Amino acid sequence: MNYMTLGYENIATIGLFIIGFIAVLYAQTKMNNSYRKNKQIKNIQGKTGVEVARTILDANGLTSIYVVETRGELTDHYDPTRKVIKLSSAIFHGDSIAAASIAAHECGHAIQDKVGYTFMRIRSAIVPIVNSITYIGYFVSILSLFFGMIGYLKIGILMLLAALIFQLITLPVEFDASKRAEQELYKLGLIEKKEQEDVHDMLKAAALTYVAAFISTILNLLRLVLMLSGNKDD
Repeated sequence: MNYMTLGYENIATIGLFIIGFIAVLYAQTKMNNSYRKNKQIKNIQGKTGVEVARTILDANGLTSIYVVETRGELTDHYDPTRKVIKLSSAIFHGDSIAAASIAAHECGHAIQDKVGYTFMRIRSAIVPIVNSITYIGYFVSILSLFFGMIGYLKIGILMLLAALIFQLITLPVEFDASKRAEQELYKLGLIEKKEQEDVHDMLKAAALTYVAAFISTILNLLRLVLMLSGNKDD
């Protein structure tokens, strides 16, 4: 065994973990800061998140989609199976720039669903596969502990590969939804010109969290590959 090589591998794996952690922390901090800032700025139209969502949906012929309130903070999402947009209380009732931006973003997903946006269709199709790999992976990971570190690392790599593919497909879905959100807000007069910069900042910060998660997964995958390589050399 080459102890110097093993030392470099250990340093590399720790370094990759730290870089990934910093990337996610930075993106989450930027998102939280942008959300806190824009939550305090009322949109000029004075419309709540649910009113913004309803206006965009109706204008796009999506009158059958319900907008409901859900618990938690930043738990907002579009459920393509039930055709429902769920907005957290602060967004549902809020009349801030943040509320309008996030509500419009979720409507962007509903519009994607209506027009059959390719990446959204692919993502929806692979969700069951990714979930199955994840569930099976956790179970097999426990069993692989009895078969040594190499088996455990291989399962970890498989799970991260599945997550990476899902995140890669998610990136264009999220960026496109934000683009549609901005277009709808301006086109329908829900946001005025002087508010455009704040809206863009809010949506950009939200998208950054997905980019950071993708980078973190890549780095974690490389870290496990290095660890597997080190164990094989033993």
